Amino acid sequence: MDKSEKNEMISQIKELINNSSAIYVVDYSSINVEDINNLRKEFRKEGVTYKVFKNTLVEKALIEIKGYEKLNDILIGMSGFAFVKDNITAPAKIIKKYFDTTSKFVLKGCYIEDQFFDGKQLDALSTLPTKAEIIAGIIGSLNSPASGIVGAIGAVMRDIVGVLDAIEKKKAA
Repeated sequence: MDKSEKNEMISQIKELINNSSAIYVVDYSSINVEDINNLRKEFRKEGVTYKVFKNTLVEKALIEIKGYEKLNDILIGMSGFAFVKDNITAPAKIIKKYFDTTSKFVLKGCYIEDQFFDGKQLDALSTLPTKAEIIAGIIGSLNSPASGIVGAIGAVMRDIVGVLDAIEKKKAA
């Protein structure tokens, strides 16, 4: 790889990092091609970009970007990178699912926004709710008081109708 190709690759890495809300680094050693292709499909379904770069090129990109210093400590051996913009917990869920069945594809660490998490925190990261789940929970919380009010108003209306019905029966008798 000549210098211009390296510079182009570093630019691509910087662009991926700058356009991502989360960056996951995994050790993909001892994974066969079929499994890595299946993992790529899973990542793509969730809007995750999975790439393999030379560690030295990523280190050079990180020097220019700043703010991801802790990644330098984990750029050892075979490193795969999952970049995600929106669904920041999707890579953790995919990595955990595959790791639980094969004990391969180990999370080395990740940055979510500006917070670093080491690989030991995979279980916690994989149980975090997705953005859609959080939004659904908030909407459910907002709807809950409204439905309670509607139920209370309905109960009052039933009581009023019951009282009016009783008065009408009393007058008729």
